[in-house]
Amino acid sequence: MLMASKLTPKLITSLILPSCLLIFFYSRLLPLYTTPSPQSPTSKIPLLPPPPCNLFKGRWILDPSRKPMYDSTCPFHRNAWNCIKNQRENVGRINSWKWVPESCDLNRVDPNGFLNLMRDKNIGFVGDSLNENFLVSFLCILRVADAGAKKWKRKGAWRGAYFPKFNVTVGYHRAVLLAKYEWQPKQPELAGQNGVKGIYRVDVDIPADDWADIADFYSVLVFNTGHWWGYDKFPKETPLIFFKGGRPIHPPPEMSDGLKVVVQNMVAHIEKVFPKKVLKFWRLQSPRHFHGGEWNQNGSCLFDQPLEEEQLDWWFDPSNNGVNKEARKLNHLIEETLKGTSIRTLDLTHLSEFRADAHPATWLGKKDAVAIWGQDCMHWCLPGVPDTWVDILTQLISYNLEMG
Repeated sequence: MLMASKLTPKLITSLILPSCLLIFFYSRLLPLYTTPSPQSPTSKIPLLPPPPCNLFKGRWILDPSRKPMYDSTCPFHRNAWNCIKNQRENVGRINSWKWVPESCDLNRVDPNGFLNLMRDKNIGFVGDSLNENFLVSFLCILRVADAGAKKWKRKGAWRGAYFPKFNVTVGYHRAVLLAKYEWQPKQPELAGQNGVKGIYRVDVDIPADDWADIADFYSVLVFNTGHWWGYDKFPKETPLIFFKGGRPIHPPPEMSDGLKVVVQNMVAHIEKVFPKKVLKFWRLQSPRHFHGGEWNQNGSCLFDQPLEEEQLDWWFDPSNNGVNKEARKLNHLIEETLKGTSIRTLDLTHLSEFRADAHPATWLGKKDAVAIWGQDCMHWCLPGVPDTWVDILTQLISYNLEMG
């Protein structure tokens, strides 16, 4: 009773108020220590885009602080794309543009973190030289995390790089049409066709030997085709002739129809033969930027600025019938074929359409190359735009592996 009598109302109030405040602040701070946020540095969940996030729609902004992750000394370079070594004008500016998606963030790849995620797994690129252009950027960036990376080659045209620190192989399989094709001298049945020197036989239902036996080797694959499907590569005197089941297709398809049949058959083959757990991408077309003519008609790309959004349709809409029209046209065909399959589209076309400034152009590193081949307004300087492709691909791979 004596103790209770000493607890006056004033004293009770002075004790209760601090206690309530302490409980309030503790309750606010407790979650910060007990439940790390997915974006906290202590969280094991990487910063990944949610499924609706569209990394392919956005704009380029100039960021002078942005620097390449590798230089001209990368051992995986291909000389004609090594724009630093070849002293291409404005190469610093080419690498100062940053792609900013409309609805989400595109983080630069962390080579060490990505290779840790891919430990004991392999990544493959199958297709033409534009996929090789992509591959070289990928290898040079990943080498930042493993200076012991070395060139890798296996019998059957398998080549790329091995990263021993992580036991990861990144390979390339050159298959420009994806389907098997071979040169055949003029056949008796073609005797009546004047000017035909022979044919390239394309077996639309048989994958090229270069990637026919890779189904069990890779955890991630990136396919492409389209850049060889033109009459500059296969003129009428040396045409593509399409076969299925070992017999010529009748009536003979035109080239664009032949491409459609090949893509349909290659997609069906991939769906049938490759394990479902393999993460598969199909990279859509890399746009060209020939101005004033085709590659063999004095076309040039001596630009020092990206294109503006309102210029893109003039350059690339097929209805304008320009020299760079094939990218969007082929994309439509490929996207229609991929619908309902397990193959994801890697739509790098739109973001690349802006970058008329980022090709090797006349800086090819070889004397008389331009006189022989014309300017290169198809492939990309390295370092350059393909480094952004790598940022996007690695973010999508990371997301799908974490969610899968």
